[in-house]
This record gives sequence, C-alpha cells and structure tokens, in this order.
Amino acid sequence: MTALTLHESLTAARERLARALADAGRPAGDARLLAVSKTKPAAMIRAAWQLGQRDFGENYVQEALDKQAELADLDDIVWHFIGPLQSNKTRAVAEHFAWVHSLDREKIAVRLNDQRPVALGPLNVCLQVNVSGEATKAGVDLEALGPLAEAVASLPNLRLRGLMAIPAPAEALAEQRQPFARLHEALQELRQRLPSAPLDTLSMGMTADLEAAVLEGATLVRLGTAIFGARSQR
Repeated sequence: MTALTLHESLTAARERLARALADAGRPAGDARLLAVSKTKPAAMIRAAWQLGQRDFGENYVQEALDKQAELADLDDIVWHFIGPLQSNKTRAVAEHFAWVHSLDREKIAVRLNDQRPVALGPLNVCLQVNVSGEATKAGVDLEALGPLAEAVASLPNLRLRGLMAIPAPAEALAEQRQPFARLHEALQELRQRLPSAPLDTLSMGMTADLEAAVLEGATLVRLGTAIFGARSQR
C-alpha cells in the first residue's frame, strides 16, 4: 500500500465513523478508530501515525514487540493488545501495552496485575464477552461476567474500562445490533454493580458491522483491512 492509498483509506474510515456517529445521533468524536495493525509492517504503522492515527491493535505478542522496538521514537502511540492471551505472554503484555481488550479469566488478570510495572500506571483492560454464546469463541459468558468484573476491579494495577465482543457474523443491520445491544446492557449493569469503576468503553464493531456497533454505543471500533488493506497470511 502506498502512502497515498493509506491516506485515502484512513480518511475514508474516519468519514465512515463520523457518518455512523451522526446517524446514531451521537457527538462527533464519541468513538474512535482502533487501527488493527497485525501482520502489517512497522513502516505502515508509522505512516498511519504521521496521518494522525494513535491507537493501534496487535494480536501477536512477539510481532508487536518487534514493531514497538522499531517505533520507540513515537512516544504518544497507544498500543492495544486485542488477541488471545496465554499465561506465558502476560509479562510482555503487562510491560509493553497500554490496553488489553481480550481479558476473560481471573488467572490472567492476576498475572497482568502482578507483572505490570508500577511506573507505567494501571493497565487499561476490557473484558471479552462471548455475547453470541458460541462454543468456539473466546470470552466470558454473560452469566459469569459480574464476578469476573468484581475480581478485576479489585486489582490495583489494572483499570477496568469496559467490555469487548466479537459477535457471530450477521447480514442484516437489525441482527447485527442485537448482540451489541446485549453488550451495552451488560455494561450498564456493571456500572450499577461497580459504581467506582471507570466503565466508559465498549470495544465492538469491525469493518462489516461498524454502523450497528455505533448505533449501540461503541466507543472503540476495530478496523484493519479497511485501513491497511488485505492482511498477509501468517
């Protein structure tokens, strides 16, 4: 992808998000783009940063660490870990990311808390919810969400910010909205359960369902291909 093409695609993504917010009757800037940069080279991330993008999502720890080292001069870049997190990777994530979107087990939460350098401040986390009830999908069930949220909120080096979900694909807008509405409702319930937690984040919506997610209150929308083009195969 050339710099010109990246400029065009990032501009188009921003305009699409702005239209979705306007159509939902929400203020401009009420949600922001998380550029999913997995499998993309550091040079492409730098180019997007030069165009004003600051939030980047990575799925693979070692790949992300290599990019972070190459982009260490970009001191205001914000790294989000959005992939499955194994116990043997928690230290690297705790030390090198500002956000984790895929937390769904108390064991992983405790490890992230214990391994987070105090000097970095609390690690922002979202709990991944299996909102569609898919047997093969990661995430905590809605029934178990409350107790997990309470456990995470009690950890001093983590800051529970909200919820994340990747619903089952659906074609019609009304069908797409249903799982996002359930996630929004779950966040509202958590706010009542944990009034002191800064629960301000709904990480939901991708290229195929951005508009539905924004209609249901998304604050972080994850776009990869729409910004960077097709991903290379790992």
